[in-house]
Amino acid sequence: MKSKRSYATVMVTGGAGFIGSHVVKRLVKRYPSMRVINVDLLTYAGNLANLASIEDAPNYRFVHADITDTAAMRSLMEEEGVDAVVHLAAESHVDRSILDPDCFARTNVMGTLSLLNAALATWNKRPEGFEGKMFYQISTDEVFGALGAGDAPFCESTPYNPHSPYSASKASADHFVRAYHDTYGLPVVISNCSNNYGPNQFPEKLIPLVINNVRHGRTIPVYGQGLNVRDWLYVGDHAAAIDLILHTAEPGSTYCIGGDNEWRNIDIVKELVRIADQKLGRKAGASEGLITYVADRKGHDLRYAIDATRIRTELGWRPEVDFTTGLALTVEWYLANDKWLDDITSGEYVRYYERMYSGR
Repeated sequence: MKSKRSYATVMVTGGAGFIGSHVVKRLVKRYPSMRVINVDLLTYAGNLANLASIEDAPNYRFVHADITDTAAMRSLMEEEGVDAVVHLAAESHVDRSILDPDCFARTNVMGTLSLLNAALATWNKRPEGFEGKMFYQISTDEVFGALGAGDAPFCESTPYNPHSPYSASKASADHFVRAYHDTYGLPVVISNCSNNYGPNQFPEKLIPLVINNVRHGRTIPVYGQGLNVRDWLYVGDHAAAIDLILHTAEPGSTYCIGGDNEWRNIDIVKELVRIADQKLGRKAGASEGLITYVADRKGHDLRYAIDATRIRTELGWRPEVDFTTGLALTVEWYLANDKWLDDITSGEYVRYYERMYSGR
């Protein structure tokens, strides 16, 4: 295990979103002497209800702001004395990126560049310079492209080969982060994670979409024949990995985070339907008829998988939640938080859902 750094103030971008809210809650609760600044624009997937359990914590502050506003980011970092940035704010849904790639370029590329410039300017003014500072870019396995059925999983040395506007925007952001390290000496780390699941995920993503549609008796859309394969990781385990990397990874390093847990989409859909029907007191298989195969997504990558050997051996991280337990916990959470689901699936999301999956 590597030695652990400490930070007085950490700024988390996108902290009201799915993964971000789990990271913020973990940092606020585990490090009472650390000040955690949550910066979020609160677009459709950002929800302050995700942070209700820590909103009054003395070491927590929420700031409603746009990461592409470099002057605002620099002012905030100077005002708060930010030592580390954990950058999670991003547009992340592939379907949306196909409909509106410009939005993804603005947020994911220009937003990252804005934060890099703000960090560089702020930390260069400090007497200690970059000592004790860190810019942590949270990326995705999608930047590596697609794997064939028999290919070895992605690892830290896998070349980038993005296939969607979303993954291209994240790849570009990663390149800027590395460039600022190599050119300016900015201390950075990057992690590329596989698919996350768990509480608080916006229901445009597969797992909460299936649970919510079973609950309402709505069609469950499956692209193609559902043969695309993804590696799934419980969001709490990802938050633990982020915490560990932030505090122990060497500047300039990269880590791949995955669950060693590959599932075909159709298999996970059927398993979710089975669990949800059971917990709703319905007859086994009652909702399988909701599954509807739709035209495959453009540029749909066949398979993603992560080799997490490096983070396991160097930092001692391992997932703690097995998939059977994690799925059950996730289904239970969404069914128990039906008001949360109803509140966020009204309005704009419903219109998007109808347009994307119903041919309108």
